[in-house]
Parts: sequence; structure tokens; C-alpha cells
Amino acid sequence: MQTRKVDVAIIGSGSAGLYALSKVRPSGKSWVLINGGHTGTTCARVGCMPSKVLIQIAEDLQRQGIFGRYGFEAAGVDVDIAEALDHVRDLRDTFVERVRSNSTDNMDAEHFIPQYARFVGPNRLELEDGSQIEADSVIIATGSTPVIPAPWQAFGDRVLTTEELFEQEELPASLAVIGLGAIGLEMGQALSHLGVEVTGIDQLESIGGSRDPEVNRTAIEIIGKEFPLWLGQPAQVSQEADGRLRVSAGEQTVVVDKILASLGRQPNLERLNLQVLGLERDERGIPRYNPQTMQVGDLPLFIAGDVNGVRNLLHEAGDEGRIAGLNASAERISAFRRKTPLNITFCNPNICQTGLSWDELDQEQTVIGEVKFGPVGRAMIMGKNKGLLRVYADKHSGRLLGAEMVCVKGENLAHLLAWCIQQGLGVGDLLRMPFYHPVIEEALQAALYDAYAKIESKNPGPITELVPL
Repeated sequence: MQTRKVDVAIIGSGSAGLYALSKVRPSGKSWVLINGGHTGTTCARVGCMPSKVLIQIAEDLQRQGIFGRYGFEAAGVDVDIAEALDHVRDLRDTFVERVRSNSTDNMDAEHFIPQYARFVGPNRLELEDGSQIEADSVIIATGSTPVIPAPWQAFGDRVLTTEELFEQEELPASLAVIGLGAIGLEMGQALSHLGVEVTGIDQLESIGGSRDPEVNRTAIEIIGKEFPLWLGQPAQVSQEADGRLRVSAGEQTVVVDKILASLGRQPNLERLNLQVLGLERDERGIPRYNPQTMQVGDLPLFIAGDVNGVRNLLHEAGDEGRIAGLNASAERISAFRRKTPLNITFCNPNICQTGLSWDELDQEQTVIGEVKFGPVGRAMIMGKNKGLLRVYADKHSGRLLGAEMVCVKGENLAHLLAWCIQQGLGVGDLLRMPFYHPVIEEALQAALYDAYAKIESKNPGPITELVPL
């Protein structure tokens, strides 16, 4: 049996694995990158990038609904769905090729092994061809896979996930989106704009990951006018005589051509044979680890990216990969501060959260500043003046704690707020900064003034337009 010895073995060539490699490679340690299945990262292949292409097409098509108020007399524009989906795949392939050409395509057989691996000992991996890798440290970065309930698998290709959605050459006439988190809500709204009869279903009472009750209520009110939202009841699926699917939730029912299962993702751990390591694992089967070091217990084992099931976002996978890579190749384990949480659902309007979420706040010690987007000048000009922005601050010090919003350009406002929260700034600090006119950021300014009026300590003093030298 052939056995090879390396300093660091990385399992998985997705975002977390590649970012880990970016820290292992400069260390001078010997390494190997092992990957069974697809290359090219989930984000580029079936996630962030193709979904945003589809969203952009859908938004541009839907935008013509407002043209009448501008005096446009041209007839409505139709879309060639097959051509639009080809465009999604073309751009998707560009993004995937860009990832591959800068990573695995440039690796020789000594460093990149396109096989699945399994543990046969604490520091020993077995490959599909029977050969083994002995590594001083191992990084698990195997990603995740969409969840499909076992009973639904009998419905075959009538059940889609993001793994299949972007491969469709045509769209169904009707679709039930089951699961209205970020992915389900984004795709449900986009497909609705493209002419699919969409029904959105979620057993939760919230959509788009929203936790603030007022933001959630506003989001449901806005998006619920575009397609039905059935909330608070789990979905039941059965097959009709003609092969179509009946989807029921509580007392409501609909027959559709297909369903989009958007029920979350499960970590890709089943092939790894982790039981041989005797690890302590949580209820999902994920090894317990330190999120500041990415180390599993006190072993020379690290876990990063979607596979740990905590922050399934590219920038978080990147940070976790870097932390894992640094520690896997270092003589001493170091802990790193994690960045301010930031979540964006790219529906229209955006739903975003940053900092502490609503259910993490001490309500008695928190003030809330809010602004409704109805009268916001720039939003009115854009024809997108629907929504709500809420900022949270410490009642005594004024330090900014978090924010949630459903509004136009939320993706930009959420970034600004995340940066300020990470720097420990207060509401007063933000109000002393320049705000141009007319911009969407003036809505943030109004919410900050609302919060500032409720803060007990106006340190370092009243807000003034001019600051003396």
C-alpha cells in the first residue's frame, strides 16, 4: 500500500479550502489538496454568482412595470427564457473557469488529488485508489449539499434545488418554493418576475432570514403582493395522477409542475469516516470546534467553511479557511477575532442584517431608531420607496449594536453599518460624518437621529453640523 507523508492535507477545494491553501503555501510546509466531485466553488457554480445573474435579468424585466409613469410609450418587452437561462450559464461558466484557472487547473498531480478521501486514523487518509496520505495536520473543508427530504426524492426531476435550477433549459409554468430563507426568497421572487406562477411556503413566520418583527412584517407586506406567501405551516407534498405535485400547508393547497426545495444545506461529512477519530460531535454530526481557531478539540484537525454549518457565506468561509490554514501550518495555535455578522438577501427590496440580531438584544438596554422609506426622496425618484430600516444602539453609551432593514440598496447600507459596528462607533459618531443629498444614505441619517434622541448619554456632546477646531 502506497503511503505519502505531507505536513498539511486539505480536503475540499471550495472557497474555504482554497483560502486555507493561501496561508499554507507561503509557510513552506508540504501540502496536498484533495477534492472529490466538482471543482470551482459552490458560490461560482450553483450559489452566489448564477443566482445574481438570474436576479438581475428578472429585475430588469420587472422594472418595465414602472415605465408608464415616465411617459414611455413602447410596448412591453418580452423575454426569451431559453436565451436568458443560456446567459445565466454562460456567465456562471465564466466565474467557475476564473476560479479553476487560478487554482486547481494550475496544480500538478503531486499537489492536487481529484479523489474522495476518508479517515483511517487520526493523521491518516485513504483515497479512492487505495493509497494513503499521512499528514501532520488536516483541514476539513468539504462544503455542504442542499437538503431534500427522503420522501420527496421519489418525485425525481420535479424536485429542484440550486444544484439543478441553473441547468434548466426552460422554466415550469408553476412552482412551489419550499423554504423562504435567502436562497428560496431570492429565487422565488426572480422566477415570479420571469413569469412563473410561484407559491412561497415556509413553516416559519418569517422570510429572508428576518428576525426583527417590524422589518419582517414590512417585508411580507411588500413581497406578498408579488406572489402568495404561506407561512407558519410545514409543506406536505404528494403526486397527482398526471405526475404534477400537490403541495399543501395547513388548509392551503396548490398543484404545481415542480418544486424548488430550499430547506437549507447539510454538511458533506458522510464520506469522511469521522467515527474512526472518536470525536465529540453536535446533534448535526459536526465535530465540535473553536470558532476562533477552527481547531477540533486539541487535535491537529481543523474545520472550515460551509461544512461546519454556522456561517454559510463566502466571506466567512474565506476567513475560516485563512484561520485554519494559518493554524494548520504554524507551530502554535492562534485565536482570531471574527468579523461583524453581515447577511444580505438579494430580493427586491434587499433584506439585510448586521451586528446583533433582534433576538440577541437586551431590549431594556437598547434604543431603536427607524425610518420608513415612503418619503425618502432618492427612493421616491427611483420608484423604490417601500421599506423600513431599524438601527439598534446601546441605551446608555450610544454604541451601535446592529441593524436590520428591508429597503432599496440595503446591501450598501448594511455594509456601511457593519464597518461602523466593527470599529465600535456610536450613533453620534456616525451623525458627525458627511451625508450627501439626495442619496439613500439620508434614510440612514434619519434613523440615526431617531435613535440619538433616545440615548441617555449624549457623549461626546450634542450633534452639531460644524465641529470647532
